[in-house]
Amino acid sequence: MYCAPVMAPAAAPLLGVSPAAVGYFVTAAYLGSMIGTVTAGGWTARFGPIRVSQVGMLLCGCGLAVAASGALWTVLVGALLIGLGYGPATPASSVILARTAPAGMLALTFSIKQTGVPLGTAIAGAAVPVMVLGLGWQAAALTLGIVCALFALVIGPLRGRYDRERDRAAPASLRSAFAPVLIVVRDWRIAQLALTSLVYGGVQITLVAYLVTFLADSFALSLVLAGLVMAVSQLASVAGRIVWGVAADRILSRRVTLGLLGIAMGVTALFALRAGPHWPLWSLFAFAMALGATAVGWNGVFLAELTRLAPRDRVGDVTGGSAFFTFLGVVITPPLFHFILGLTSSYATTYALFGLPPLAVGVALVMTARIARR
Repeated sequence: MYCAPVMAPAAAPLLGVSPAAVGYFVTAAYLGSMIGTVTAGGWTARFGPIRVSQVGMLLCGCGLAVAASGALWTVLVGALLIGLGYGPATPASSVILARTAPAGMLALTFSIKQTGVPLGTAIAGAAVPVMVLGLGWQAAALTLGIVCALFALVIGPLRGRYDRERDRAAPASLRSAFAPVLIVVRDWRIAQLALTSLVYGGVQITLVAYLVTFLADSFALSLVLAGLVMAVSQLASVAGRIVWGVAADRILSRRVTLGLLGIAMGVTALFALRAGPHWPLWSLFAFAMALGATAVGWNGVFLAELTRLAPRDRVGDVTGGSAFFTFLGVVITPPLFHFILGLTSSYATTYALFGLPPLAVGVALVMTARIARR
């Protein structure tokens, strides 16, 4: 899912577009994710979370293979297929964890599971530039697609353990696909979390989609070094997710933790206003790590709180319905970022502007949590 933002500086000129146009790839991918995630609840209930995950991995592999053909329109079709495969991942895994996670360690368990996302992004940041330089971007994409397809086979033996509770009569039609969204909007507590994820998800994707291009364009870093900075930012988010999970379980409420993370990611983004060629390399790493730990570190706490509020037999539906709003934020944000970037001609200014919404949402979450406690 995150190989395209790393490949963009090398692949975009060969496709006849600017590297900043990677935002449209991200938009196409997350349009697919919106479809994949709202349908995931019914498919997971009927076929089991492992089978749904297998199909998702195969779709990702097919998407990468299609994109590797090298025509601009096939890259966008490939992005849509990758998104269709990526969308069901969170609802399917949430069903497994809802059954197996200890009640007193819910946020930590989800946070540990969610470290897979930034770890994958870190691998993309560190390995994909080397693959692109050695193989070319098309062969690199095809190689990653083969790995996805193989992994779909590797997880097959887990079906016996985690797909036993599937309901073969569960509705899995397109007609029932948007029922999870209705579940979300009818419960104001879940709806508030879903809207929070819309804002936070948008900020997260600006980091992942534009960081490498930002570093290469504004600081003249090589593709490999810029990819390394992104990899380090994702490793910071791995540590952050675990720390925030412990904090949400043991020290603060999950809602307050989510609010403080929004405030922190907003303040960190504002520091981009001070960015410039005068920044030493360590400052770039520090900025990327801080933004990674906050803007990519919120998901585990969010999913744990969502699971707590959801009816036990509707965890997959509630997670999928909320992820629809998360992905909606991700679909909206890259074109908007690209548009504002065209007005400001400054990545630093655009990053700072996009830090204001999570700052406002974070303050609102902290305040409403304190009022509810009273």
